[in-house]
Amino acid sequence: MSQFEAFNITCKDGYSLSARLYPAQTEQKHSYPILICPATGITKQFYGSFASWLCEQGYDVLVFDFRGIGDSLHGQLSKSTASIVQWGQLDIPAAVDTLLQKTNAEKVILLGHSAGGQLLGIVPNYEKVAKVVAVSGSTGHVKGLKGRTKLLAPLMFKAIFPIARYTLGYGPTNAIGMGENLPKDVAREWAQFCSKPGYVMNAIGKTVHDDFHQNIQAPITALWSSDDEIATRANVKDLLRLYPNATTEMIELKPSQYGHKGIGHMLMFKKSHQNLWPVIEQQLSA
Repeated sequence: MSQFEAFNITCKDGYSLSARLYPAQTEQKHSYPILICPATGITKQFYGSFASWLCEQGYDVLVFDFRGIGDSLHGQLSKSTASIVQWGQLDIPAAVDTLLQKTNAEKVILLGHSAGGQLLGIVPNYEKVAKVVAVSGSTGHVKGLKGRTKLLAPLMFKAIFPIARYTLGYGPTNAIGMGENLPKDVAREWAQFCSKPGYVMNAIGKTVHDDFHQNIQAPITALWSSDDEIATRANVKDLLRLYPNATTEMIELKPSQYGHKGIGHMLMFKKSHQNLWPVIEQQLSA
C-alpha cells in the first residue's frame, strides 16, 4: 500500500475537508493529477486501494470526504447543514485548487464516482478540469432505475427521508446498505434531484444561480456496468446531455467479459475487481 499525506482542505466558506494525497510512485509522472470525487455517502477510505494503484501508474492522486461525510463531518450529524449543492459549489472547487497547488499542474482530471461525477456544471472553477471520467456516472432519475433499486428509491425518497428528517435529523442510508448516513439537506436534495431528469439542473434558479453546463468543453467519459441499477443507459444519457458543448462518450462494461458475476454501482473500485482498473486508467490517459 502506497503512503499518503493526510491533510485538511479549507473551502471558500471556511469549512474544513479531510483529504489524502497519494504522490506518484514513478520517475516519470503524468502531467495531470487525478481528483477522486466520491459517491454520495462514501468516504475517501473506500478509494484507498485504487488511489494507491493509480499513483503506482504515475499519477498524483487526491481523494477527500465531502462535507458532512466521514472525517469531514464536524459535530453531530443531525446538526450538519451540508448539502449536495455545497459539494459542487464549494468542496470540489477547493479540492481542485488544493491539488493544483500541491502538484504545480495546470489542470486536473476529475474522476467522479456517481454523485462525484454529476456536479461539474455548478463548479465555479470548471476550466481547471482537463477531462472528466464519470464512473457509474448518471443522473439517477427514478424512472430510469431498474431492479431492487427501482422499488427502494421511491420508498426512501418519499417516505424514509422526509420522516427521518424530523425524527432523526438525518437520512438513514446506512441501515439500508447505501453508505454513510446523510446530512438531512443532502438527503432532501438527493430525493429532489433524482425525482426529475437532469439531477442538479433541478436546483438551477432555486438554490443554484450560476449554471456552467453550457460552458464546459472538457471531454466527459461515462463508464458504467450493464448490471448497475442506478447508472442505467437511460440515466447515463440523461447526464451527458447536460453538457452540449463537451465531447462525450459512453462505455458500458459487461461483468461476464471481465470474469465477474456482477459489478453494479460500487464494485469498480474494489480490489476484487482490480482487473477493471486498467480500463478506467485507459480513459484517464486517453
